[in-house]
Amino acid sequence: MLRKVAITGNIASGKSQVEKMLEENYPVYDTDKIAHEILDEIKYFYGYDVFTDGKIDRQKLGKLVFENQEIKKQLEEIVHPKVRERILQIFEKHRLEKVVFISVPLLFEAGFDDLFNKIIFIKVNEIMQLNRLMERNGFSKDEALLRIKSQMSQAEKAKKSDFVIENNSSLKDLEDNLKIVLRKLL
Repeated sequence: MLRKVAITGNIASGKSQVEKMLEENYPVYDTDKIAHEILDEIKYFYGYDVFTDGKIDRQKLGKLVFENQEIKKQLEEIVHPKVRERILQIFEKHRLEKVVFISVPLLFEAGFDDLFNKIIFIKVNEIMQLNRLMERNGFSKDEALLRIKSQMSQAEKAKKSDFVIENNSSLKDLEDNLKIVLRKLL
């Protein structure tokens, strides 16, 4: 039977690094990428303010969504069902394999946790998270905090997860912690 494993964590926690480590040996999917594909399919929803050279400018869209809860809610009502459908298609595609990993940043917020057998949560201390986000995305402190605060707390997500991996030091430590979880999981 296919083991369906979610990788989740709040913004700038290190989910992408975990995905890269797993991709060497396992099928790994990222619902952020799936959501971006869906966004390109529903361009008409936003109007022209979020376009640059005919493509959705994710920074402009992010600013719009994080400043307007009503737009955020409308967008989620369109995107989340489509992402859920794609996750189910991934499971069907890999039904004869032992395991598939799907990175779902908003796993609990979107109510997708019911789709998975096991959940791995990547946790990071909040100062490191804030600094990573500002450095990675060029956000001001206020912009970064707005995004961090829009997600469910790490403590709450950790309680709902089967495994918690702390990502507060080196890539080597992250990889070692992931190997420990994989031994327990598989």
